[in-house]
Amino acid sequence: MATIKNTPPVKSFTKNILAVLLIFMILAVSYSFFTDQFKKQEEISFSSLVDEIKAGSVKSITVSGNDLEIIFSSGLVKISKKESESGLLETLKNYGISEEQLSKFTFDIREPSGLMVWLGVLLPFLIPILIIVWFFWMAARQVKSSSLQAFSFGKSQARVIVPSDKKERITFKDVAGVQEAKEELMEIVEFLRNPKKFLDMGARIPKGVLLMGLPGTGKTLLARAVAGEAGVPFFHISGSEFVELFVGVGASRVRDLFKIAKKSAPAIVFIDEIDAVGRHRGAGMGGGHDEREQTLNQILVEMDGFEPHEKVIVMAATNRPDVLDPALLRPGRFDRRVILDLPDIKDRKEILKIHSVKKPLTEDVVLKIIAERTPGFSGADLQNLMNEGAILAARENRKKISQFDLIRSIEKVMLGPERKSHLLSVEEKKIASYHEAGHSLVSSVLPHADPVHKVSVVSRGKAAGYTLKLPVEERHLYTKSHFIDELAVSLGGYAAEKIVFGDLTTGAADDLYHATDVARALITKYGMSDKIGPVAFEGRNGNIFIGKNLYTEKNYSEEVAKEIDKEVKNFMENAFKEATRVLQKHRELLNTIAEKLIEKETIERDEFDEILTSFRIKLKKDIAHT
Repeated sequence: MATIKNTPPVKSFTKNILAVLLIFMILAVSYSFFTDQFKKQEEISFSSLVDEIKAGSVKSITVSGNDLEIIFSSGLVKISKKESESGLLETLKNYGISEEQLSKFTFDIREPSGLMVWLGVLLPFLIPILIIVWFFWMAARQVKSSSLQAFSFGKSQARVIVPSDKKERITFKDVAGVQEAKEELMEIVEFLRNPKKFLDMGARIPKGVLLMGLPGTGKTLLARAVAGEAGVPFFHISGSEFVELFVGVGASRVRDLFKIAKKSAPAIVFIDEIDAVGRHRGAGMGGGHDEREQTLNQILVEMDGFEPHEKVIVMAATNRPDVLDPALLRPGRFDRRVILDLPDIKDRKEILKIHSVKKPLTEDVVLKIIAERTPGFSGADLQNLMNEGAILAARENRKKISQFDLIRSIEKVMLGPERKSHLLSVEEKKIASYHEAGHSLVSSVLPHADPVHKVSVVSRGKAAGYTLKLPVEERHLYTKSHFIDELAVSLGGYAAEKIVFGDLTTGAADDLYHATDVARALITKYGMSDKIGPVAFEGRNGNIFIGKNLYTEKNYSEEVAKEIDKEVKNFMENAFKEATRVLQKHRELLNTIAEKLIEKETIERDEFDEILTSFRIKLKKDIAHT
């Protein structure tokens, strides 16, 4: 059994209490029913019965042993007793009842039921005893269940997808893009399908495959596709599920997981977010007794224990490979590493096709345009985009998703939903319009900045307005010229406020944060500062210690830190001067864009290009088509 679900004791106890109350109610109703059978009726003496018979008011008499049930003509029912030594008729004749009077009512002799007699006698005593016995039985069962939970606490929590599960099984055709990663993993699929071919050649298939990539790039999906292609069981567990409060539980779960996987071989064990347990040992608190380190040690031991004939492959996923313990990455463990990049325009189009299969689209939908407008989107972002488009269409009571729905979804995924309740005053709207006009104008004039596709002062997320810029073509390398121009674009809104209003607002706060981070990265990460030189001051590895903010290791002196701060300031000041120069030179164009935003709130790409053309600003190339 791959998954053991432990029922919380509190929840189980609550269920038992409810069951007890229900049974008490049933017993109470049953007892009431039975006691109704024996409830007391009005009893009359035998002499009174004789008088009633003589008066002709008796309709029938039922004899059950010595008990008499008398039904009167009026419908009233009473009971009485007869002598045990003689029959009823004989007794009545002795009391002077004639044959004529006896013929006026009916006799019915009924033998008493033995079961009813016994129930009437025993039930009042048995019910309390049964309730007490049942209560002790439930208590004993609860104790037994708790002890079983204690023994199963160290069992594996992995979910398993078997090849016969058609609903959960996926293959490579369900995963768009990542072509190189698929080709790399086909070797794993071939080994699982036909291991003899490799073993006969003396080849050793990798025991561990590490999938590395940004969040949302499809690491888990690709691992499931490998199992689906190979037709083997897929054991899926998160790294955090190994770690518990009690020391040794994680290691026990690791042993149990690998034991189950070996019995199901050939199989794939997939550990998602392995950095939760696979970080550098000795870097945290607790020393060698740290539960996370104990779990990691057990994973290392289990992977070392694999033999080629066992046909169990461990796959893991992480977006922080830099923090993993070196012992995990050595040959014989996770020695096959597959990198998953963000999808390019072609891959984005294929991903959109997959996520649009079950969604009704209008004829105007062109997924290629959506792919062009979503550079930097991961597969998860694109799935979310298609889902948001469907939600928008359904909200407006339409049966199909239009291109406009998908365009709006891009902005919603990037910036957040429209804040229709966040209404700007006339003065605030004017400031926001000039702020966004400043960004868009600087971006359109500087040669290395990205072209503008949309400008809006409609509030989205935390932003009062936004300028949507998209690159001319897919980029993998960025130049210093591009960063310098983008710094000026970031400060375009800040400069516009100062030029037009002679004052500044808090609207430029995010721009300043972003620009400062870029400027510092140019100096400390990319070596693009002429003054500091080709030196990287930020380590390749992220901080793996107690906390990034609590402990930061600097590999440079205070003097160098001062020089870095001066150079950051220099980059920022030069960007501000460049943005100011552009805006002052094209002040009339700035006013035109801002006035159009005040009037319409949103300017799309075609209309924006017309404004630029009217002022003889050379347009940048269209986005490259594939």
